[in-house]
This record gives sequence, structure tokens and C-alpha cells, in this order.
Amino acid sequence: MRKVLAITLTAAMLAGTLAGCGGAATAPTAPADTTAAADTAAAPAETTEEAAPADTAEPAASSEGFDWKKFDGEEITVLFSEHTYADAVEEKLGEFTEKTGIKVNYSSMPEGNYFEKLNVELSSHSGSIDVFMTGAYQSWEYATAGNLEPLENFINTDLTSPEWQYDDFIPGVINALKWDCVPGHPVGSGSQWALPMGWEVNILTYNKKILEANGIEPPKTAEDLLEASKALKEFDGSGSYGLAVRGLPDWGTIHPAYMSLYSTWGAKDFEIENGKLVSKVNSPEAVAMTEYWVDLVKNGGAPQWATYGWEMCGADLGAGKAAMMWDADRGGYTQNTPGSSNEAGNMAFGMVPYPESAGKTAADMKSNLWVWSMAMNADSAKKDAAWYFMQYFTSPEFMLWSGVEKACTDTPRTSVLNSDAYKASVADAEGYYEAFAEVSKNASIFFTAHPYFTETTTEWAKTLQDLVTTNKYSSVQEAMDQLKATMDELVSDLEVE
Repeated sequence: MRKVLAITLTAAMLAGTLAGCGGAATAPTAPADTTAAADTAAAPAETTEEAAPADTAEPAASSEGFDWKKFDGEEITVLFSEHTYADAVEEKLGEFTEKTGIKVNYSSMPEGNYFEKLNVELSSHSGSIDVFMTGAYQSWEYATAGNLEPLENFINTDLTSPEWQYDDFIPGVINALKWDCVPGHPVGSGSQWALPMGWEVNILTYNKKILEANGIEPPKTAEDLLEASKALKEFDGSGSYGLAVRGLPDWGTIHPAYMSLYSTWGAKDFEIENGKLVSKVNSPEAVAMTEYWVDLVKNGGAPQWATYGWEMCGADLGAGKAAMMWDADRGGYTQNTPGSSNEAGNMAFGMVPYPESAGKTAADMKSNLWVWSMAMNADSAKKDAAWYFMQYFTSPEFMLWSGVEKACTDTPRTSVLNSDAYKASVADAEGYYEAFAEVSKNASIFFTAHPYFTETTTEWAKTLQDLVTTNKYSSVQEAMDQLKATMDELVSDLEVE
């Protein structure tokens, strides 16, 4: 796949065949303060706009010059990963069809199978899927391979309802889905490759009942977390443990808690040197952080950590098998809603643990950012109807309904985030809104953008597995030295302008 992507990328840069890569297309209109790359997500506590009342969840009626029935009778195919964001969309499909006349063939599947299925469909260039879910990282691969339709082709036209309000998206979130397709360049400029369905910061969720019963204070520093995780090993017998974190040998293990602490520690994945991307995973900061991580997982994590994705982390937290979890904030939130798990109501939410031993303070807390998004297949034959689907299910009205009524927290819209209805909907989750507001100030995508993200992070996750579960390496330094060499080779054919 790497060589196929490399050929595609080279052709795109030389011939300009990918619309939007390199600035050929017109960028969507954005607020005046979002012209630079999005390094930081907007903190919800600092914004003041109010959303419409919660009972106005149905998208607004047709405005002058815009007709929701323009593509009446068309049929599109949508493929989503199973998620509460997707559940909310599915519940409103009938209303969408009634409003637009567009029929939707909808399917979803677990995340582990989803990207495999999606990659096959996109690589065929058959146009079998019109709209699909993606993350910002995956969009780097899909855009350079010519799989994504630049959305400014629709945002700045009469196919967009005035009520849709592009400027209402939180700048750091919407800009995370822009990129100019040049490896090493930051996100925030270039084409708009996707629209956000929701975003996540990675914070600590802890079972306050379990911690209190064991005389443990909620951890604030990385040192606190390590001590607490070790003390909670088998707190309720065999199989119970301190901290749930991901461990599968794929990109999903790297991007949440690990990358958040890695960045807080001051480490980087790549830097640009002499026009090339050069891996920095063997730097002193990277090695020190990974040494800490291996100790944390070995002595405070799940016995079967290497088999854990986000689903099992959340399940163990909700069952009371894990005392704490460091993952997406809403993963803990959904385990805490009434009736969702055995431990619902016992959860509280903290910040990103920071390493005092590395001279860091609370001001250094960084959370890597994840954005579940929807994108349009460049090979779709139903692009106009697909755009109607995308704007309907990213509208302020839909997102207010899904955020308040369907627990789709971490909304990407400023008006929803600051509405009284939304704030009231998360008020019972102790520390949730406060942690989200604080951590969001320094939340960003801390990976370097390039089209081999999946390959490099998969090798990274495999190295972590070897360090935790085998004796393959004599030291973390040796492992990270070898990983650096592997990652350098994977990106060796990329040129940075």
C-alpha cells in the first residue's frame, strides 16, 4: 500500500491532479481568526454564543434560493463505524428522507472491521460508497490517494443552506480536517477534506467509589498515576487492575493516552530535516516517556493488555474490573450514564497526568485530538445528494439534538457547546465539563501529517507490545532506536517542500 500511495502522491504533486492539494481549489470561508494552522482547539468555557432551544432539533426549513427537495428521488450509500455518533444519524434517517426525498442505504460495523472494509471499497475506485466516517489521520492517506472530494466545492455554493453556518464550527476542530497534502505541513490550511461529527480529548476517568475504598486520591501527576495503578492491582481479586489503556498492535493504541503523555513529556514523532521527515521516537524525552509507559502497563494495566482496544477498556471500567481508564473522555462518559453499566454514577473525570519528574506542570498538559468525521468519496456519482446528507447531519440543529438527547458529547459546534441545554445534559458527570474545558485549551493533533500514518503508528504499537510482553529488546532505548530506523524507511520516499 505504501508504494501505491507514494506513486499517487508523487503524481499529484507534479501534475496537480488532486483537486485541493496544493491550493488549486478555493478554501471555504472561515472566521477571521482561523486563517493559521489549528494548533489549539477552542476552549468551551471561553465562548459565549447560545444555541437555539433544545426542541428545535429538526433542521431549518428551506431558505430562499436553497431547496431541500432539489435531489428528490436520488439514492446514496453510507458506511459508518459503529459509534454513538453513528447511532444518532441512523435514528434520524427517516426524517432526512422525508425532508429531502433522498433514500439512504445505510450500514455500520465495528471499528476493527470498518477501516479494513472501507479501504477495500475506496481502493477499488468504484464509487460504491458515497459518504463514510473517517478520522483526521486517515484523511491524510485518503486525500493523497485521491479518495476524498474537497468540500469547498460545495460549502461556497448555493447547494449549502444559509442555516448550516460553517463559521459556527469550533475553529480548532474544523481546521483539523484541512490539509494541503504536503508531508510534514501542519493541518489547518488547504482543502476541507471532511466535516466533524464529534471530537474527543483524552483524559483520566476514575471510579471514585473504588479509589475511596482503597484510600487513594485521584491522580494528578504521572507519578501519582503510576503509584495508584500499582496499588490497585487485583484490588478486587484476580483480573481486577488499576488502569485501562489500549494495547492492540495498531494505530489506535498510539493516538489516545500514549500520544497525549508523549506530547506532554515534550517528545515528537517526526521533525523535518533537509527536506525529509526524520523520526524522533528515540529522543531522550521519547525514551523516558516510553520507559514510564512500559512500567505503568506491566504493573498497573490489564493482564491481557495486548488484546485491548477502546471497547474492552470501557467495558472493564463499566464493570468495575478497572479502577481507572485513560482514553477518550466520552468513553468514560458513556459508561457513567444511567443504566449503561454496573458502575454508572460512580465515575468522575480528571485531567491529563503530567510528569513532575520531567519538570512538567499542569500548564504543560496536552491531549492528542481525535475527530470522528464524515467525508465524501471522490468517486461518488451522487455527490450533490451526498452533500445534502452531510450538511443535514452536521447542522447546528441536529448536533444540538444529538448532543443533548443522544449523549453525543464533545460537539464540534460552538453554539451547541455553550447552550444551557448542552451544559445541563453533562452536569451530572462529576468533573467532565471542567476537565474537557481545561484540557481543550492545549488539545491538538500532535502527529506530523503524512500519508503513511497507519503504517508508522502500527510499527510503533508493535514495538510497545514487544516491550511489555516479550524480552526481544535489552532496553527501551534499543527498541526505540530500531523503531526510528523502521519509521525513517517507511517515509523515506516523501519529500517536504
